[in-house]
Amino acid sequence: MKKRVVITGLGVISPVGNDIFSFWESLKEGKGGVGLTTNFDATGFDSRIAAEVKNFDPTYHGISLKEIKRTAKFVQYAVAAAKQAIESSGLNLDQEDRNRIGVIIGAGIGSLHTIEEEYKILLSKGPSRLSPFLIPMLIVNEASGLVAIVHGLKGPNLCIATACASGSHAIGDAYRAILYGDADVIVTGGTEGCIVPTAVGGFCALKALSTRNDAPEKASRPFDRDRDGFVMAEGCGLVVLESLEHARKRNANIIAEIVGFGMTCDAYHITAPDPDGQGAAAAMILALKDARMNPEQISYINAHGTSTKLNDKIETLSMKKAFGQYSKKIMVSSTKSVTGHLLGAAGGVEFVACCLAIKDGVVPPTINYDYPDPDCDLDYVPNIARKTEVTACMSNSLGFGGHNASLIVKKFIG
Repeated sequence: MKKRVVITGLGVISPVGNDIFSFWESLKEGKGGVGLTTNFDATGFDSRIAAEVKNFDPTYHGISLKEIKRTAKFVQYAVAAAKQAIESSGLNLDQEDRNRIGVIIGAGIGSLHTIEEEYKILLSKGPSRLSPFLIPMLIVNEASGLVAIVHGLKGPNLCIATACASGSHAIGDAYRAILYGDADVIVTGGTEGCIVPTAVGGFCALKALSTRNDAPEKASRPFDRDRDGFVMAEGCGLVVLESLEHARKRNANIIAEIVGFGMTCDAYHITAPDPDGQGAAAAMILALKDARMNPEQISYINAHGTSTKLNDKIETLSMKKAFGQYSKKIMVSSTKSVTGHLLGAAGGVEFVACCLAIKDGVVPPTINYDYPDPDCDLDYVPNIARKTEVTACMSNSLGFGGHNASLIVKKFIG
């Protein structure tokens, strides 16, 4: 018998809030986090806008000044979000078997900032002046590693790197690890912190970013006819997953239950989605099968919804293929319209949003949806949040390389 897996803790660092309350209020009110880039001088870049994390103080989250110097932002974000998630779960780690608690955190890129800065030193001062922390600071697994070190968690520890699907794949792997008894509790999700010249320049070269520099707040507009690219964002979204048995034993507050996970690959193109949408549709169908649910049992889909011409059109097609006629009735929104695209952290942050939608009975809107696109003709919950019972959500993530991941979370019924 597979175990039931529940969500008991949430943590978030985002462009619209560095705690669950402010993050969720921003999503519900449609208050976007996009502005002019301040992380570096973006003069000369095609895209000079981003959704940056604001007012983040690592020391507030228990990160020492010594550790700040030795860790990249994506790692700091993960440590901060993990602290929130563990505290909100009510776990008393001193009373737990830490060998049965794991950490699985996805990240798409790691620290390009570290590479940029240290390469300058290499060129100007030579290899002997490189930081001994160069490698530990840039590699993507340091987020999951340091969260485990901070809390002494000795269970399964992985980093998933599947581009923009990293966070969702991490949660899916954590879910399955608990299902089959590899751990009782796992801290999981995604993190990213790469609003730096190399990353922005690279995405500009791909023509993937919005260039609506004169109106940043309107730039992220998923499914809208006038969308012109995604907006880079940064942050972290983590959850505490645990077996229902373990949660009941400690009388935990259960937020929701994760019941389905599906993953596929387009095997089509390194950056473009398969034009027939079959790969993403197959991931959704596999998630429904895993959850033993019919399409009509899903209340809401948190779409990948990047605000790029190809993604939104093809994802809409894939939802139609997976959900059939019911696709016209289901509520769909892209919270990237508010947060921007958090790359490897997107799946984690959006899974947190799904849990909150179930908890509060509110579907967050797709903001900046002003001009309907004939190719995108579903109910995208335009501009205003919808107060309604949410019994089950699907969260979709699609990554460069053709990676597709779909998660299903539903209201917990004992």
